[in-house]
Amino acid sequence: MASATLIWWSFLCAVSLLNVVVWAASVAHLRRRAPGLDPDTRALLRLQMLLSAGYVLGCAYRSMFPVYDVQRLGLVDSWLSSVIVGRSVATLAEMCFAIQWALLLRTLARDSGSRFALWIAGLVVPMIALAELCSWHAVLTRSNLGHVIEETLWGLSAALLVAGFARVRPHCAPSVQRVLAGACVIGLAYVAYMFMVDVPMYWARWVQDEAQGRQYLSLAQGLADASQNWVVSHRWADWETEVVWMSLYFSVAVWLSMSLMHVAGLLGRRPGQPVAYAGAGTVAPASSLRLDRLPR
Repeated sequence: MASATLIWWSFLCAVSLLNVVVWAASVAHLRRRAPGLDPDTRALLRLQMLLSAGYVLGCAYRSMFPVYDVQRLGLVDSWLSSVIVGRSVATLAEMCFAIQWALLLRTLARDSGSRFALWIAGLVVPMIALAELCSWHAVLTRSNLGHVIEETLWGLSAALLVAGFARVRPHCAPSVQRVLAGACVIGLAYVAYMFMVDVPMYWARWVQDEAQGRQYLSLAQGLADASQNWVVSHRWADWETEVVWMSLYFSVAVWLSMSLMHVAGLLGRRPGQPVAYAGAGTVAPASSLRLDRLPR
């Protein structure tokens, strides 16, 4: 294995191990705090823990068994590195991540009575589900056009979430406002990266394939190919185009997933104490945190 590839892979594995440990410690801390929260916040917190577990473990798996889907490349010669297994794990993990963000925005939108933010919260998960279908199409057919649409949908979803958080932020308590401000900054940086780097990269790959007259697979052919064929490569030249996004995805994105568990805890209250979320400088009643409460 090339030394650069080994160093990068070791980094991914080390960060993933650290992430699992931090997730377990975070859950232990939040469980100790949970009895002091109202029932609705405890329910939200449990959902965030479960969804974060799906994302943390999914990214840890993909760090240990990296796969370059369209090229059918893997670092480990095992069926665990097959494109079908890796893409299935990725789909589950990414849906968990999207639902985490949608749940947080939905809770804030309902408490603030913002129909705009509530609409965005309901739109994010279907958009990411469509993005996952486009990703599967690209992986199976080996056409990068599917990745162009996939990454565009991810970028648009992030832009909408930023707009939704900006809308509800003025009505939040100061501690939550600071968190949302940070989320908006990170979200804008992500949107810029997607539309300035990631989407153009996949577009360029697709244009090159078209110019070379590349023959794409049918879905049935792709399913068989992705299940049975993979090439083990330890060459840095084969992986260097994937290093930046994988490194950030399996580290920073995982940290964001875990942070959402802690943000959920900020929205609750101890019995008899004010909630951490209030609009127009007032203290919101306990019923305002009910997940089934629709704004009128």
